[in-house]
Amino acid sequence: MAEHNELGKKGEELAVAFLQENGYEILERNWTFQKAEIDIIAQKENILAIIEVKTRSSIDFGLPQDFVKPKKIQLLVKAVNAYINYREIDFEVRFDIIAIQKSNESFAIEHLTDAFYHF
Repeated sequence: MAEHNELGKKGEELAVAFLQENGYEILERNWTFQKAEIDIIAQKENILAIIEVKTRSSIDFGLPQDFVKPKKIQLLVKAVNAYINYREIDFEVRFDIIAIQKSNESFAIEHLTDAFYHF
């Protein structure tokens, strides 16, 4: 597996642990619909959190959250609509980003709630 894929997988594992430690129930991981993939679908109280995880080993080209582009947001919204209809969910939906930066052997995790709004 390519090194960047391993880093991404490690980032998702860290994000899941972080969310669980903060009272979230993980409902789905890597849920796909057509060409879209939702990294993590979690619930806390009556909020359905749609979480995009971005992990970077360097911020030379920008912060991890800077890599969530409008096209990705469109795909996430499409996938979330399908998920909500499929599961017949009636919760408030929130889009979050978990930005993870690797520094040597440690990781800094930042949870950005309401990181973007659907359009």
